[in-house]
Amino acid sequence: MKMVISPAKSLQFDTQLPTSVQTEPLFGVEAQKINDLLKKKSPKELSKLMSISDKLAELNWERNQAFQMSESKAASRAAIFTFNGDVYQGLDAYSLDENKIEQMQGQLRILSGLYGFLKPLDAIQPYRLEMGTALKVGSHKNLYSFWKDKITNQLNAEMDSDELFINLASNEYFSVIDAKSLVAKIVTPQFKDFKNGKLKIISFFAKKARGMMARHLIENNASKMEDIISFTSQGYSYSEEETTDVLSPVFIR
Repeated sequence: MKMVISPAKSLQFDTQLPTSVQTEPLFGVEAQKINDLLKKKSPKELSKLMSISDKLAELNWERNQAFQMSESKAASRAAIFTFNGDVYQGLDAYSLDENKIEQMQGQLRILSGLYGFLKPLDAIQPYRLEMGTALKVGSHKNLYSFWKDKITNQLNAEMDSDELFINLASNEYFSVIDAKSLVAKIVTPQFKDFKNGKLKIISFFAKKARGMMARHLIENNASKMEDIISFTSQGYSYSEEETTDVLSPVFIR
């Protein structure tokens, strides 16, 4: 079983790490190529390109200038312990047993606008580049075009046709994968909460639930559909009644 999650805009580089192990990103050359393009852009151009404030643009201009894959270890940190959004709070990798961190390294993949594809312990440097950013890279009109074949081919190389592929990423990031070309069966869990008497997908809660689902699958060495629908955390449970497609199981609370 393989899983994909989205990265996070929020980063942390000062918390104590539970492991000193770091691995090298597979697409380091490509990441350097993309950053070389970003490095040429002024803070004002970055602000317009990414729709961010002048303050954030200045910060990311500084990050782009400092980025250097050949010197990554000095200013880098394992991705799973660097991204700090809702998904990662739900996953809470810091509290995983050491053997489960190793298992996570084999099962979980993080999609990224800059790095394309990351294993949890891959060393990353501070950056901000959302997959939906309209950045032209060579003959590719955007990051989706640049990354699609690379990421899809790599995922296929890591999976068998009888494996399950669990999509816990946002639409923005999952869209970079050529889903029709994946060799494995795709399962996309949905997480819904009651609000004003109706079941809805509430972004904040759904993001955290995706992280909790990833942790559940890692901790239980999941390999089959039954392992997915057995998920019960923070009040969520599988609803057969709300599920209309077995490949999109719905969890409610």
